[in-house]
Amino acid sequence: MEENKKIPQHIAIILDGNGRWAKNRHMPRNMGHAQGSKAVERVCEDAYKMGVKYLTVYAFSTENWSRPQEEVDALMNLLRSYMKDCIKISKKNNMRVRIIGDKTRLAADIQESIQALEEASKDNTGLHFQVAINYGGRDEIVRAVKKITEKVNAGELTVDEITDEVIAAHLDTAGIPDPDLLIRTSAEQRISNFLLWQLSYSEFYFPEVLWPDFSKEDLEKAIDFYNSRERKFGGLK
Repeated sequence: MEENKKIPQHIAIILDGNGRWAKNRHMPRNMGHAQGSKAVERVCEDAYKMGVKYLTVYAFSTENWSRPQEEVDALMNLLRSYMKDCIKISKKNNMRVRIIGDKTRLAADIQESIQALEEASKDNTGLHFQVAINYGGRDEIVRAVKKITEKVNAGELTVDEITDEVIAAHLDTAGIPDPDLLIRTSAEQRISNFLLWQLSYSEFYFPEVLWPDFSKEDLEKAIDFYNSRERKFGGLK
């Protein structure tokens, strides 16, 4: 990377194309998800070495439960395996891992693994890595509104005290800066209910590469694109 390039502080990625990657190779979809998991590990390392401080990936949405049960079960088993491996990976790479989304629908053993991973990595000072599991942007906002409403009803907060900052503090991403850059692989140009609040001023990049093939070079291209943009945040420059 060129020394004078602006590196996004926070990159969010929609991991799209695992199924198509497998289909193109006459493999079961589950193989695509497994390869996609390996790509996540690579990108975490590459992003941190480039200077990215926060990385958030969309792993399983609230809508993904409607997929065939066999695929959902395979994804949950892959998640179980990844959670165990991630404790070692987070320690090796000094990476703090947080899971965002509604964890209550996940199996009890997965919830326990998430708690163990977050606890084991909470003091790490390297890359801040967020994984969205059973996550939906609308669901996140609804849950935040319910929390705020409970505080208003309890007299802990007044309606006039509700601000952008208060809402952000009740989202799953509380304390995490909004993404500077969103990447969605496989050339699909939509955000699919991902980080609806947080992506308000993000730059969007839609490469054709399928997620399992996403490489360091593809990440560099995304950052080049980011550098070509003039961010105005609604103002004039």
